[in-house]
Amino acid sequence: MATTTSNGNGNKHHHTRGFIRYKAYNFRDKDPVIDELRTLFQRMNHGRLDGAFLKQVENNGGPTSSCMRSWFFGDTKKPQNPTIEAAGRAMGWQRKWVRGND
Repeated sequence: MATTTSNGNGNKHHHTRGFIRYKAYNFRDKDPVIDELRTLFQRMNHGRLDGAFLKQVENNGGPTSSCMRSWFFGDTKKPQNPTIEAAGRAMGWQRKWVRGND
């Protein structure tokens, strides 16, 4: 069952089974950041995403290998921002905001 609430400034968001859906950021299955990070890691590892690479990310200060396996191959749909940041930064990358095409 979906419910709609307001954040006090007129913007509305929808709650659906534990997820908050925002009009400006909506996805059906998994958060797109999972696919972005998977693609980056595969490019860094000659097209592969394997346990040895995930262990390298973990050893460099990123989240555990099992956490990342849940993102890429498991049921995790919406990872926490700090864990995504830690994974990318452990491999020398950082995100930044850019103007969208809307």
